[in-house]
Amino acid sequence: MLSRKDPVARVADFATVYGGSAEEAEELAEQLLAMGLLAHDPRGGLVAISPDEAVARRVSPLEREMRARRSLIERRRGQLMSFLPVFEASLSDHQPPGPFEVIESLPAALTAIEELAAGCEDEVFTAQPGGARAADILEEAAPRDEAILRRGVRMRVLYQHTARFSPGTNVYVERIGRLGGQVRTLDDRFTRMLVFDRKTAVIAVPGNPNAAAIVREPSMVAFIVDTCQRLWLTAQPFTAESSSHAEIESNLREAIVRMLTEGMTDSSIALRLGMSVRTCRRHIADLMTDLKAQSRFQAGYALAMSQLLNTDARADTGER
Repeated sequence: MLSRKDPVARVADFATVYGGSAEEAEELAEQLLAMGLLAHDPRGGLVAISPDEAVARRVSPLEREMRARRSLIERRRGQLMSFLPVFEASLSDHQPPGPFEVIESLPAALTAIEELAAGCEDEVFTAQPGGARAADILEEAAPRDEAILRRGVRMRVLYQHTARFSPGTNVYVERIGRLGGQVRTLDDRFTRMLVFDRKTAVIAVPGNPNAAAIVREPSMVAFIVDTCQRLWLTAQPFTAESSSHAEIESNLREAIVRMLTEGMTDSSIALRLGMSVRTCRRHIADLMTDLKAQSRFQAGYALAMSQLLNTDARADTGER
Protein backbone atom coordinates (compact mmCIF):
# COMPACT_ATOMS: atom_id res chain seq x y z
CA MET A 1 0.00 0.00 0.00
CA LEU A 2 2.87 2.32 0.77
CA SER A 3 4.27 1.75 -2.72
CA ARG A 4 1.04 2.89 -4.35
CA LYS A 5 0.53 6.46 -5.44
CA ASP A 6 -3.13 6.22 -4.56
CA PRO A 7 -3.36 5.96 -0.77
CA VAL A 8 -6.66 4.11 -1.02
CA ALA A 9 -6.52 0.47 -2.04
CA ARG A 10 -8.77 -2.55 -2.13
CA VAL A 11 -8.05 -6.10 -1.08
CA ALA A 12 -8.07 -7.20 -4.70
CA ASP A 13 -5.15 -4.85 -5.29
CA PHE A 14 -3.15 -6.66 -2.61
CA ALA A 15 -3.37 -9.90 -4.47
CA THR A 16 -2.02 -8.25 -7.60
CA VAL A 17 0.95 -6.65 -5.81
CA TYR A 18 1.56 -9.57 -3.48
CA GLY A 19 1.27 -12.15 -6.20
CA GLY A 20 -0.81 -14.43 -4.04
CA SER A 21 -4.35 -15.61 -3.94
CA ALA A 22 -7.33 -13.47 -3.01
CA GLU A 23 -7.79 -15.58 0.16
CA GLU A 24 -4.21 -14.91 1.28
CA ALA A 25 -4.61 -11.21 0.56
CA GLU A 26 -7.83 -11.16 2.58
CA GLU A 27 -6.10 -12.81 5.53
CA LEU A 28 -3.18 -10.37 5.43
CA ALA A 29 -5.54 -7.42 5.28
CA GLU A 30 -7.47 -8.70 8.30
CA GLN A 31 -4.23 -9.04 10.29
CA LEU A 32 -3.15 -5.50 9.43
CA LEU A 33 -6.61 -4.17 10.29
CA ALA A 34 -6.46 -5.95 13.65
CA MET A 35 -3.03 -4.44 14.33
CA GLY A 36 -4.30 -0.97 13.43
CA LEU A 37 -1.85 -0.56 10.54
CA LEU A 38 -4.76 -0.47 8.09
CA ALA A 39 -8.08 1.32 8.40
CA HIS A 40 -11.27 1.47 6.35
CA ASP A 41 -11.57 4.57 4.22
CA PRO A 42 -14.96 6.28 3.71
CA ARG A 43 -14.48 5.83 -0.02
CA GLY A 44 -14.73 2.10 0.41
CA GLY A 45 -11.08 1.10 0.37
CA LEU A 46 -8.25 0.74 2.90
CA VAL A 47 -5.55 3.20 3.91
CA ALA A 48 -2.22 2.68 5.67
CA ILE A 49 -1.89 4.00 9.22
CA SER A 50 1.30 5.20 10.91
CA PRO A 51 2.62 2.79 13.60
CA ASP A 52 2.60 5.71 16.09
CA GLU A 53 -1.10 6.19 15.46
CA ALA A 54 -1.66 2.43 15.62
CA VAL A 55 0.00 2.38 19.05
CA ALA A 56 -2.24 5.18 20.24
CA ARG A 57 -5.31 3.36 18.99
CA ARG A 58 -4.45 -0.19 20.02
CA VAL A 59 -1.90 -0.07 22.90
CA SER A 60 -2.96 3.01 24.85
CA PRO A 61 -6.40 1.59 25.74
CA LEU A 62 -4.68 -1.57 26.98
CA GLU A 63 -2.36 0.51 29.14
CA ARG A 64 -5.32 2.43 30.58
CA GLU A 65 -7.08 -0.83 31.29
CA MET A 66 -3.96 -2.23 32.99
CA ARG A 67 -3.64 0.87 35.16
CA ALA A 68 -7.28 0.57 36.16
CA ARG A 69 -6.90 -3.10 36.95
CA ARG A 70 -3.71 -2.47 38.90
CA SER A 71 -5.53 0.13 40.96
CA LEU A 72 -8.36 -2.34 41.51
CA ILE A 73 -5.85 -5.00 42.55
CA GLU A 74 -4.31 -2.70 45.16
CA ARG A 75 -7.72 -1.79 46.57
CA ARG A 76 -8.75 -5.43 46.76
CA ARG A 77 -5.42 -6.39 48.37
CA GLY A 78 -5.84 -3.67 50.99
CA GLN A 79 -9.39 -4.74 51.74
CA LEU A 80 -8.44 -8.41 52.12
CA MET A 81 -5.24 -7.81 54.11
CA SER A 82 -7.11 -5.63 56.58
CA PHE A 83 -8.57 -8.86 57.96
CA LEU A 84 -5.13 -10.43 58.53
CA PRO A 85 -4.68 -9.23 62.18
CA VAL A 86 -8.07 -10.68 63.09
CA PHE A 87 -7.19 -13.99 61.45
CA GLU A 88 -3.74 -14.23 63.09
CA ALA A 89 -5.18 -13.33 66.48
CA SER A 90 -7.66 -16.16 66.09
CA LEU A 91 -4.86 -18.57 65.24
CA SER A 92 -2.80 -17.53 68.25
CA ASP A 93 -5.82 -18.04 70.50
CA HIS A 94 -6.25 -21.63 69.34
CA GLN A 95 -2.68 -22.76 68.72
CA PRO A 96 -0.88 -24.48 71.61
CA PRO A 97 2.04 -22.50 73.08
CA GLY A 98 5.55 -23.38 71.96
CA PRO A 99 8.15 -25.20 74.10
CA PHE A 100 10.14 -22.01 74.79
CA GLU A 101 9.02 -18.41 75.09
CA VAL A 102 10.92 -15.30 76.23
CA ILE A 103 8.89 -12.38 77.58
CA GLU A 104 10.84 -9.13 77.60
CA SER A 105 8.66 -6.83 79.74
CA LEU A 106 7.90 -7.15 83.45
CA PRO A 107 4.11 -6.49 83.16
CA ALA A 108 3.77 -9.17 80.48
CA ALA A 109 5.84 -11.60 82.55
CA LEU A 110 3.69 -10.99 85.65
CA THR A 111 0.53 -11.51 83.60
CA ALA A 112 1.87 -14.81 82.27
CA ILE A 113 2.74 -15.96 85.81
CA GLU A 114 -0.73 -15.01 87.07
CA GLU A 115 -2.33 -17.04 84.27
CA LEU A 116 -0.15 -20.06 85.05
CA ALA A 117 -0.95 -19.76 88.76
CA ALA A 118 -4.67 -19.50 88.05
CA GLY A 119 -4.56 -22.68 85.96
CA CYS A 120 -2.36 -24.66 88.35
CA GLU A 121 -4.04 -27.81 89.70
CA ASP A 122 -1.50 -29.81 91.70
CA GLU A 123 1.77 -28.15 92.73
CA VAL A 124 3.66 -24.85 92.68
CA PHE A 125 7.35 -24.53 93.44
CA THR A 126 8.86 -21.06 93.82
CA ALA A 127 12.55 -20.21 94.24
CA GLN A 128 13.16 -16.54 95.07
CA PRO A 129 16.81 -15.62 95.77
CA GLY A 130 18.09 -12.27 97.00
CA GLY A 131 17.18 -12.20 100.66
CA ALA A 132 14.26 -10.14 101.93
CA ARG A 133 11.57 -9.42 99.35
CA ALA A 134 9.91 -6.05 98.96
CA ALA A 135 6.86 -5.49 101.17
CA ASP A 136 4.61 -4.45 98.27
CA ILE A 137 5.48 -7.61 96.33
CA LEU A 138 4.65 -9.78 99.34
CA GLU A 139 1.39 -7.93 99.93
CA GLU A 140 0.41 -8.59 96.32
CA ALA A 141 1.55 -12.22 96.35
CA ALA A 142 -0.05 -13.30 99.63
CA PRO A 143 -3.75 -13.19 98.56
CA ARG A 144 -2.95 -14.90 95.25
CA ASP A 145 -0.96 -17.65 96.97
CA GLU A 146 -3.64 -18.11 99.63
CA ALA A 147 -6.22 -18.59 96.88
CA ILE A 148 -4.01 -21.23 95.27
CA LEU A 149 -3.62 -23.08 98.58
CA ARG A 150 -7.38 -22.99 99.23
CA ARG A 151 -7.86 -24.83 95.92
CA GLY A 152 -5.83 -27.70 97.35
CA VAL A 153 -2.67 -26.94 95.38
CA ARG A 154 0.57 -27.85 97.14
CA MET A 155 2.98 -24.91 97.47
CA ARG A 156 6.68 -24.90 98.29
CA VAL A 157 8.70 -21.69 98.52
CA LEU A 158 12.49 -21.43 98.68
CA TYR A 159 14.26 -18.31 100.00
CA GLN A 160 17.77 -17.49 101.13
CA HIS A 161 18.61 -17.46 104.85
CA THR A 162 18.71 -13.66 104.95
CA ALA A 163 14.98 -13.54 104.18
CA ARG A 164 14.34 -14.75 107.73
CA PHE A 165 15.38 -11.35 109.10
CA SER A 166 12.64 -9.56 107.13
CA PRO A 167 9.45 -8.83 109.16
CA GLY A 168 7.39 -8.73 105.96
CA THR A 169 8.67 -12.12 104.88
CA ASN A 170 7.85 -13.59 108.29
CA VAL A 171 4.27 -12.31 108.00
CA TYR A 172 3.96 -13.83 104.53
CA VAL A 173 5.35 -17.17 105.73
CA GLU A 174 2.88 -17.21 108.59
CA ARG A 175 -0.06 -16.47 106.26
CA ILE A 176 0.65 -19.21 103.74
CA GLY A 177 1.83 -21.59 106.48
CA ARG A 178 -1.65 -21.57 108.01
CA LEU A 179 -2.98 -22.98 104.75
CA GLY A 180 -0.30 -25.62 104.30
CA GLY A 181 2.33 -23.70 102.36
CA GLN A 182 5.91 -24.82 103.05
CA VAL A 183 8.92 -22.51 103.11
CA ARG A 184 12.60 -23.35 103.38
CA THR A 185 15.82 -21.34 103.13
CA LEU A 186 19.37 -21.83 101.86
CA ASP A 187 22.53 -19.86 102.51
CA ASP A 188 23.90 -19.71 98.95
CA ARG A 189 22.33 -18.05 95.92
CA PHE A 190 20.26 -19.99 93.36
CA THR A 191 18.36 -19.22 90.16
CA ARG A 192 14.99 -17.49 90.34
CA MET A 193 12.35 -19.88 89.02
CA LEU A 194 8.76 -21.08 89.32
CA VAL A 195 7.39 -24.48 88.35
CA PHE A 196 3.68 -25.19 87.84
CA ASP A 197 2.36 -28.77 87.99
CA ARG A 198 5.81 -30.00 86.89
CA LYS A 199 4.75 -29.08 83.34
CA THR A 200 5.71 -25.42 82.94
CA ALA A 201 8.69 -23.56 84.36
CA VAL A 202 9.40 -19.83 84.48
CA ILE A 203 13.07 -18.94 84.90
CA ALA A 204 15.02 -15.70 85.09
CA VAL A 205 16.75 -14.28 82.00
CA PRO A 206 20.42 -13.39 82.70
CA GLY A 207 21.13 -9.71 82.25
CA ASN A 208 17.47 -8.65 82.15
CA PRO A 209 15.71 -8.59 85.53
CA ASN A 210 12.39 -7.63 83.89
CA ALA A 211 12.31 -10.59 81.49
CA ALA A 212 11.27 -14.19 81.99
CA ALA A 213 11.69 -17.39 79.99
CA ILE A 214 8.77 -19.81 79.94
CA VAL A 215 9.79 -23.44 79.39
CA ARG A 216 7.29 -26.13 78.41
CA GLU A 217 9.62 -28.65 76.80
CA PRO A 218 9.17 -31.83 78.94
CA SER A 219 12.84 -32.87 79.27
CA MET A 220 13.93 -29.35 80.23
CA VAL A 221 11.09 -29.01 82.73
CA ALA A 222 12.07 -32.38 84.24
CA PHE A 223 15.64 -31.13 84.65
CA ILE A 224 14.43 -27.94 86.36
CA VAL A 225 12.14 -29.95 88.66
CA ASP A 226 15.07 -32.19 89.63
CA THR A 227 17.17 -29.10 90.40
CA CYS A 228 14.38 -27.69 92.57
CA GLN A 229 14.07 -30.97 94.42
CA ARG A 230 17.79 -31.06 95.22
CA LEU A 231 17.71 -27.50 96.49
CA TRP A 232 14.66 -28.24 98.61
CA LEU A 233 16.22 -31.30 100.26
CA THR A 234 19.31 -29.34 101.35
CA ALA A 235 17.33 -26.32 102.63
CA GLN A 236 16.19 -25.69 106.20
CA PRO A 237 12.49 -25.38 107.13
CA PHE A 238 11.30 -21.84 107.79
CA THR A 239 8.19 -21.29 109.87
CA ALA A 240 7.10 -18.41 112.08
CA GLU A 241 7.47 -20.65 115.16
CA SER A 242 10.69 -22.50 114.40
CA SER A 243 12.81 -19.70 112.94
CA SER A 244 16.08 -19.57 114.89
CA HIS A 245 18.14 -16.50 114.15
CA ALA A 246 21.11 -17.82 116.13
CA GLU A 247 21.28 -20.97 113.99
CA ILE A 248 20.88 -19.00 110.78
CA GLU A 249 23.57 -16.52 111.86
CA SER A 250 25.87 -19.49 112.39
CA ASN A 251 25.06 -20.87 108.94
CA LEU A 252 25.67 -17.50 107.34
CA ARG A 253 28.96 -17.18 109.12
CA GLU A 254 30.03 -20.60 107.88
CA ALA A 255 29.08 -19.57 104.34
CA ILE A 256 31.09 -16.35 104.67
CA VAL A 257 34.08 -18.32 105.94
CA ARG A 258 33.83 -20.69 103.00
CA MET A 259 33.67 -17.87 100.48
CA LEU A 260 36.48 -15.91 102.14
CA THR A 261 38.79 -18.91 101.89
CA GLU A 262 37.88 -19.06 98.19
CA GLY A 263 39.10 -15.48 97.78
CA MET A 264 35.76 -13.87 97.01
CA THR A 265 35.28 -10.12 97.47
CA ASP A 266 32.86 -8.53 99.92
CA SER A 267 30.42 -7.53 97.16
CA SER A 268 30.50 -11.01 95.62
CA ILE A 269 29.82 -12.63 99.00
CA ALA A 270 26.99 -10.20 99.72
CA LEU A 271 25.38 -10.94 96.35
CA ARG A 272 25.65 -14.70 96.85
CA LEU A 273 24.12 -14.54 100.33
CA GLY A 274 21.37 -12.06 99.52
CA MET A 275 22.52 -9.35 101.93
CA SER A 276 23.84 -5.82 101.65
CA VAL A 277 27.57 -5.21 101.36
CA ARG A 278 27.43 -3.28 104.65
CA THR A 279 25.91 -6.24 106.50
CA CYS A 280 28.42 -8.59 104.90
CA ARG A 281 31.34 -6.42 106.04
CA ARG A 282 29.93 -6.33 109.55
CA HIS A 283 29.91 -10.13 109.62
CA ILE A 284 33.46 -10.23 108.30
CA ALA A 285 34.62 -7.69 110.88
CA ASP A 286 33.06 -9.76 113.70
CA LEU A 287 34.71 -12.84 112.29
CA MET A 288 38.14 -11.20 112.18
CA THR A 289 37.68 -10.00 115.76
CA ASP A 290 36.89 -13.51 116.93
CA LEU A 291 39.93 -14.84 115.10
CA LYS A 292 42.13 -11.99 116.41
CA ALA A 293 43.23 -11.39 112.83
CA GLN A 294 44.61 -8.05 111.64
CA SER A 295 44.18 -8.71 107.94
CA ARG A 296 42.23 -10.83 105.50
CA PHE A 297 45.33 -12.93 104.94
CA GLN A 298 45.64 -13.71 108.65
CA ALA A 299 41.92 -14.46 108.85
CA GLY A 300 42.14 -16.81 105.89
CA TYR A 301 45.12 -18.61 107.40
CA ALA A 302 43.41 -18.92 110.77
CA LEU A 303 40.25 -20.23 109.15
CA ALA A 304 42.17 -22.77 107.11
CA MET A 305 44.04 -24.00 110.21
CA SER A 306 40.78 -24.17 112.17
CA GLN A 307 39.14 -26.25 109.47
CA LEU A 308 42.17 -28.52 109.29
CA LEU A 309 42.15 -29.07 113.07
CA ASN A 310 38.44 -29.79 113.05
CA THR A 311 38.91 -32.32 110.25
CA ASP A 312 41.70 -34.06 112.17
CA ALA A 313 39.62 -34.07 115.35
CA ARG A 314 36.68 -35.70 113.58
CA ALA A 315 39.01 -38.29 112.06
CA ASP A 316 40.50 -39.13 115.46
CA THR A 317 37.05 -39.48 116.97
CA GLY A 318 36.04 -41.82 114.20
CA GLU A 319 39.13 -44.01 114.71
CA ARG A 320 38.45 -44.34 118.44
